[in-house]
Amino acid sequence: MSSWYESHIDRQIREAQEQGQFDDLPGAGKPLPDRGELYDEDWWIRDLARREGLPGGVPPTLRLRREVEDLPELLPTLRTEERVRAVVADLNRRIELARRGLLDGPATILPALDVDAVVRDWRIDR
Repeated sequence: MSSWYESHIDRQIREAQEQGQFDDLPGAGKPLPDRGELYDEDWWIRDLARREGLPGGVPPTLRLRREVEDLPELLPTLRTEERVRAVVADLNRRIELARRGLLDGPATILPALDVDAVVRDWRIDR
């Protein structure tokens, strides 16, 4: 049944429905994925990893970004200044590789971490 005004697209959709072209589509009658779950700001990364079947899930450049973001939570678990410096040096080495395009994944513009500033923060939090 059409209304008094029906666009060309509306007519095509209505006719396809009447012909049953939308019946038995995959996923019909199932809830939308992730409905009711908490919002995850990295949903697109997880979806990309799932779709692309990436080994290890997330590309190294994106994992590196997450490690840099999570550094403040890691610092209190490190017992010595030497260990803090080693962790930051490793991050800086991988940041440099990522900036040169030598790590798989999207390009990154992460700046190198200031080792002395990180150590200073670590000391304050102790």
